Amino acid sequence: MPAKRNLRILIAGAGPVGLTAALELARRGYRPRIVDEGDDLAPAVQSRALAVNARTLFLLEPSGVTEKLLAEAQQICEMRIGAGVRRLMTIDLLATDSRHRGMHALPQGRTERILAEALAAYGIAVEWRTECVAVSDPEIPVATLALPDGSRKDEPFDIVIGADGAHSTMRKSAGFDFPGSALSETFYLADYRYAAPVDTSYAEARFFDPGVIARLPVSPSILRYVSTLPDFRERIEHPAPVDAVLWESDFHVSFRHTAQMAKGNIFLAGDAAHIHSPVGGRGMNLGIEDACWLAWLIDEGRTGEYTRLRLTAVETVLADTRRMTRLILMRNPILCALRNLAVPLLAAIPRVRQEGLNGVLGLDTPAPPWLPA
Repeated sequence: MPAKRNLRILIAGAGPVGLTAALELARRGYRPRIVDEGDDLAPAVQSRALAVNARTLFLLEPSGVTEKLLAEAQQICEMRIGAGVRRLMTIDLLATDSRHRGMHALPQGRTERILAEALAAYGIAVEWRTECVAVSDPEIPVATLALPDGSRKDEPFDIVIGADGAHSTMRKSAGFDFPGSALSETFYLADYRYAAPVDTSYAEARFFDPGVIARLPVSPSILRYVSTLPDFRERIEHPAPVDAVLWESDFHVSFRHTAQMAKGNIFLAGDAAHIHSPVGGRGMNLGIEDACWLAWLIDEGRTGEYTRLRLTAVETVLADTRRMTRLILMRNPILCALRNLAVPLLAAIPRVRQEGLNGVLGLDTPAPPWLPA
């Protein structure tokens, strides 16, 4: 294998995870290629990922991205959980001595643009309309690239990183398994723009037993609602006159992850390796963690440790989000009543509150060893 900073590295996928991997490698002196089958970065009005947690802010500090994210993001200071008109629990997201406090909300499209601008400062740009359609030989990977002119080209690389999402072509081509299961319930999403500024200092989840409606800030005049109720639009208590509905969608939730996140010199990161419920806002953040750890391990010459180091975090987050998703999908009225009784009691236990806060902030996974404690 050539000297490490002469490594030929291909990154498939230019979402937040692929862009982070490219940026973390670039700031260490590498020149990765990053390709994507799309035409451009994610549109801001249809950005499913919003949450930027404290762990991500720490990870992106060395690249200078954190300061730019904070300049645009909405800081969420509280997480409120209620049942009907009753408040069950309030999590104070500022109750930590961490330098980065609270959760922050920023549309994925803006996060991607900030990452891409930082990457461009190293002279690296995304190769759009270019897809890695196949990869062979894990030890000496050869990637088949579908180019914008319709032709295909086989190119050798020393390292190939699949950050191409839940339907990853890289994962399938390289023969990674992706076991797990999908929930039958449908989730609904809508972004409302208001005619006046609204309070963006808190996020909220309200149980309707059965069903839930969650409220998340997007910008000073935009709120996102996510629900398990088909009629959730009629149940929303709007904080101001509605100016427009910017985006509506529905989706299903799956819990899956690969047993291995690497085969030889082929690596998976983000949704290509693991998918789970959006409850808790962990998806994009966990993928950014993958990218940062992988870039560090490449630079350290320790890529053989990637699966072991990352699967612990992946399994922790999947278990937590599965547990939280079960709580919001309860339909049995007796179980719903017991949950509503138990939540305030558990919230009064300091250890439970701290563990919940660490989970929201993303500080429940192993700390990156290359950053100051």
